[in-house]
Amino acid sequence: MRPPHHAHGCGPWDGRRAAFGPFGGPFGPFGGPGFGPRGRGGGRGRARKGDVRTSILALLKERPMHGYEMIQEIAERSGGAWKPSPGSVYPTLQLLEDEGMISSVSEGGKKLFTLTDAGRGEAEAGAEAPWEEAGRGVDWEAMQEVGQAGMALAEAFRQTWATGTPEQRQKAIGVVNDARKRLYLILAEEDEG
Repeated sequence: MRPPHHAHGCGPWDGRRAAFGPFGGPFGPFGGPGFGPRGRGGGRGRARKGDVRTSILALLKERPMHGYEMIQEIAERSGGAWKPSPGSVYPTLQLLEDEGMISSVSEGGKKLFTLTDAGRGEAEAGAEAPWEEAGRGVDWEAMQEVGQAGMALAEAFRQTWATGTPEQRQKAIGVVNDARKRLYLILAEEDEG
């Protein structure tokens, strides 16, 4: 049974909007499962809209593949920087099949996709490795450092909120608000220089 949902202003985080702005929770972008790069291979990146299509065609140029296999290949070849979701890959496969660019055969409950002649022509004209763009320019060590710092701040705040007095909680909100302002001031100083 799920606990009742607290309306804004009625639960333990009643000051969250004022303290945390649009993020809505005490941990902002740092809290919750799935935050951060989770090491070099675990993050989910996004690519431009046409890259899923181009990537599928580029992979099928090498050999026939299943949809899930394509997702894994793209993640591996991008160094973990981009792992397209099934919700972007499977509709694209259906569209390519409708356009006559690929064909499929059922194999043990899965579809195995292959380029048609028309699809091979488009694949030859497309990018060789569109997944490589997603991994360029990412400083993985810095991302890891940011994630660890954010999670450490979130944990300190969580502990203060869980065990602190009302006065300590208010001080903690003040510290977080001050930290946010100081971070923006760093950007402002850089813009002036």
